Amino acid sequence: MTIDTTALAALLFPNVTETPAEVEARFPARNLPEGAIVSRMAPSPTGFVHLGNLVQGLTSERMCHQSGGTLFLRVEDTDAKREVPGAVEVLIEGLKHYGILFDEGATVDGDNGIYGPYRQRQRADIYHVFAKQLVLQGEAYPCFCTEEELADIRARQEAEKANFGYFGKWALWRDRPLEEIQAALDKGLPFVLRYRSTGSLEHKIKFTDLIKGNLELTENDMDHVLLKSDGIPTYHFAHAVDDHLMHTTHVVRGDEWLPTLPFHLQLFRSLGFKPPKYLHIGPLMKMDGDSKRKLSKRKDPELALTYYREAGFPVKSVYEYLMTVLNSNFEDWRRANPDAPIDDFKFSYKKMNPAGSLFDAAKLRDVSKNVISRMSTEEIYAEVTDWAKDYDTDLYAHLTADADYTKKILAIGRGGKKPRKDFAVLADVRPYLDFFFDDWFAVTDEYPAQFDKADILKALEGFLATYDEADDMTVWFDKIKAMADGLGFAADMKAYKENPTAYKGNVADISMFLRVAVTGRQNAPDMYAVMHILGPDRVKARIEAMMNTLRG
Repeated sequence: MTIDTTALAALLFPNVTETPAEVEARFPARNLPEGAIVSRMAPSPTGFVHLGNLVQGLTSERMCHQSGGTLFLRVEDTDAKREVPGAVEVLIEGLKHYGILFDEGATVDGDNGIYGPYRQRQRADIYHVFAKQLVLQGEAYPCFCTEEELADIRARQEAEKANFGYFGKWALWRDRPLEEIQAALDKGLPFVLRYRSTGSLEHKIKFTDLIKGNLELTENDMDHVLLKSDGIPTYHFAHAVDDHLMHTTHVVRGDEWLPTLPFHLQLFRSLGFKPPKYLHIGPLMKMDGDSKRKLSKRKDPELALTYYREAGFPVKSVYEYLMTVLNSNFEDWRRANPDAPIDDFKFSYKKMNPAGSLFDAAKLRDVSKNVISRMSTEEIYAEVTDWAKDYDTDLYAHLTADADYTKKILAIGRGGKKPRKDFAVLADVRPYLDFFFDDWFAVTDEYPAQFDKADILKALEGFLATYDEADDMTVWFDKIKAMADGLGFAADMKAYKENPTAYKGNVADISMFLRVAVTGRQNAPDMYAVMHILGPDRVKARIEAMMNTLRG
């Protein structure tokens, strides 16, 4: 049945007078260098910012800014039921914390840029212009089906073992005459606007995804909803219009959108738009026993971005780890450029794994240890105090009471070709340095049972008898070696290894006797540096306290 599409468009959109060409004139071409990429993040404001958002954002950000292009933030708030108050602010601040900075788009204070509004619910009038055009072209129509009617269609499809959806003979309003549509409108019945698909499941489309490569997908035959009954578009329709008007060149999104890609390409064709290039990212996986599965919001706390901040992973650590996940050549580059800024790395979507990436918590910690070890003293101090301010106020108070003292502690083993790797997360700092503070100091490790208390006492007494804070490290250690010799412990480790039974122990054991007395533990940072930071009074007091304990 042929319908007067001009009359239908006038019925459905009586107040829409603007043409698509007039709308497009409000969104001029971007003035960017050749080859510049324009991409966007377009999340829904659900209040949950996850690692997948960061992966997509990082991919888009690197592509845009390495090419001299533009990254913008558009809020896909067309689903009012899922929107959480304040979620946009949470999203913006969360991504900002991880270095994903937008050149334009939605901000906490409104919009920034000439291609707005950047919140889709504020762009309804724009979508109506293009919706009306699709009606005029005979490629969209109103559907007045009730929830009950749609449920009945689904039940009958289930009984017939047919595909679910609104298509073919199940599309009840697809070919209704104008008079019936007019009558429904006169009754004030709500309607949605549907796309009139000409696709068939018998046909395939060929498509090249920049990550997945060459794909062959089944055509879309569904008459999907374009505008909901409140006049707000679905994501499918809105993103096609917006990406065209905002001159998006590349769309980065999760590969869960691949099944709807044929419909999206249909829409671009019907609207007369050139589609952007698509990059569909595979899911983040994790090992669960012997098999892989997707990271789950319900099962895996590490999916939420808040997890990394709370656990104390610095932004640099998370960013660097994700680079190892996203680009297969990043680790080789980092080994060759250990001190180079990460922005010097040439990110490439061609190095991304089409099947998705495996999240490895142990590797994240290893990467983080490397990143933190390369931080300057000032940087690690700033990182840990900023974290402790929110998550360990007692630690924050200790760190900031005397910043110079704390920085001396954090400087131990920092710098050089082989810096110490004591911290995987900022929460590791407290147990690392607690013995430097008298109110936290406690002897937690016992002396190994094979050593005689009398020898331990003599070692501690001997050290106190010769201790001079002015000694340099060589003199300091020579005194310890001399003490080892005098007590029957090997001062020469080579000699000890050749004939260990000839000695009570070795010079490392003598050092351990001191270490337990001064730090309360068998393993601690460089003792010479530790004693200099603690100062002679505290060193002597702690050794004397241990001697009293040993004497009983």
